[in-house]
Amino acid sequence: MPKMNNQDPVLVVIQLTGGLDFMNTLIPHTSQFYRDARPTVGISSNDVLPFNDSGSELGWHPAAAALKELYDVGDVAVVQGIGYQNSSRSHFRGMDIWHTCEPDKISTEGWLARATRDLDPNNENPLTAVSFGRGLPRALAAPGVTATSVGDLDNFGLMTKVEAEQDRQKNLEIFKRMYTPAVGTGIVGDYLAQTGRDVLTGIDMLRDVPSQYSSSIEYGQNPIANALRDVARVHTARVGTRIFYTQHAGYDYHSLEPETHPRLLRELTEAISDFLADLREHDAAEEVTVLVFTEFGRRIKDNGSGTDHGSGGGAYIIGEHVEGGLYSEYPSIKPEDWLYGEDLRHTIDFRGIYGTVLEQWMKMDPTKIVNGQYEQLNPYTVTAA
Repeated sequence: MPKMNNQDPVLVVIQLTGGLDFMNTLIPHTSQFYRDARPTVGISSNDVLPFNDSGSELGWHPAAAALKELYDVGDVAVVQGIGYQNSSRSHFRGMDIWHTCEPDKISTEGWLARATRDLDPNNENPLTAVSFGRGLPRALAAPGVTATSVGDLDNFGLMTKVEAEQDRQKNLEIFKRMYTPAVGTGIVGDYLAQTGRDVLTGIDMLRDVPSQYSSSIEYGQNPIANALRDVARVHTARVGTRIFYTQHAGYDYHSLEPETHPRLLRELTEAISDFLADLREHDAAEEVTVLVFTEFGRRIKDNGSGTDHGSGGGAYIIGEHVEGGLYSEYPSIKPEDWLYGEDLRHTIDFRGIYGTVLEQWMKMDPTKIVNGQYEQLNPYTVTAA
């Protein structure tokens, strides 16, 4: 197994639930097409944070200052125009496709569950994959694969065994409610029966993690900051976790986007910055790469208060060994190039980005995990070999 910093490579996935507005995160602020399409939610050129390249037509949203700082030092690869053919505008189906890599049919296996099975084929370590947040994400679910889900590491450490069992049952019930309509009661029931037994073992192994951790980093008081702090605590405890999963919700801003989008961006980008600083303080950053994704982009024109579901979004690969920069192509915002007369066109398939991280960082064969071979990027200065 390849090593980085004498440790196995680790993947941290951050899901932005609801559909991040990529156009208002990495902003084509010099374009008149952008100005015309977004009279309400558009960001003025006077307010954007410019790229170091003075000739760039793009700029960062001012609330993404923490991400821009990481980008400027070369730690952020921005994947422009990520998506897939015939993108779904349904939250549930869209996220399901990103979780399973199956745009054309319902799948019973998540892509990270397949990766977990490859990393731990004998199910020896229930902490190979750990999710923080309520309900196990579909990406980590597959029959015969164990992934440990924890709502909150601090509160869990104070629970009795009975309370911990009740908390686990709540998580599994959430999973059941979420996925039974898609894959049926039989598959979900089989998964829950098999998974429930092993997850308690993983949770018990995490009980003492908070007491082993100390840091000078002061995270924000919001869900994504709390989740990434928990990731840092478990990662630095060296319990063998290879895949971490976290979620940041609220990006479905059909209305009040000018108020909501900056708050979410600030929470997210500052949490990522604090997380990387925390890892560096513990000499635990070199072996970590972070993948940030969302289920779709937003439409090009605003609706007077926000933006509706669209396509052609963005993703971010972050870490100390990332070759910072812009990857793939920013979708054309000329009206004659709009998809369906209102959307950005995707310029790279999301499964190729998964494959990039799996093959180049985790040193895994991505073909069966992402269900095919797709164009990859080359965002790493050093791989985990």
